[in-house]
Amino acid sequence: MSGKSLQALTEALKRLPGVGTRSAQRMAHHLLQHDRPGATLLARALDAAVERVGHCERCHTFSEERICSLCSDPTRDATALCVVETPADQAAMERSGSYRGLYFVLQGRLSPLDGVGIESIGAQALLLRACDGQVGEVILATGFTAEGEVTAHALSEALKHRGLKVTRLARGVPVGSDIEFVDLGTIAHALADRR
Repeated sequence: MSGKSLQALTEALKRLPGVGTRSAQRMAHHLLQHDRPGATLLARALDAAVERVGHCERCHTFSEERICSLCSDPTRDATALCVVETPADQAAMERSGSYRGLYFVLQGRLSPLDGVGIESIGAQALLLRACDGQVGEVILATGFTAEGEVTAHALSEALKHRGLKVTRLARGVPVGSDIEFVDLGTIAHALADRR
């Protein structure tokens, strides 16, 4: 592979999850050889998203506005707050069509071995939000990975200590999976059967 620009493109593509050197090279070659208009469109879209997309002040999901469309929707049930790890998990929950409450996106999960502690995932902001006087139930929808379970346990203890009703998604979601990749029927059943 020759050329600094091509190498820089390959290195940039390798930053995507699950993309190694060979996949990044194939993508770079495809864009430059077969789809230059697509490459330009991708570059512009990425530049615009980086410039315009931030986090909602209430739930911390991706948003171009201070308050996202879900948080500002008066038809949503403000008494239910579903806690997820990432905006992708929130999107999967929404696609299931079985939840009409509000969300809080942690932007991660506890991982003590990697130095990710309770303060790193926005737990303090979650506690403030959950104790706003409107929330009656907090649904912990973290993944069923070891880190997701640790996160759910730590948050559950902190929320229960403040007198809140805390539930957890039912175990219909496969152990070791991320919610983002679970089929919609399983998500719907897990919500209906939460404990």
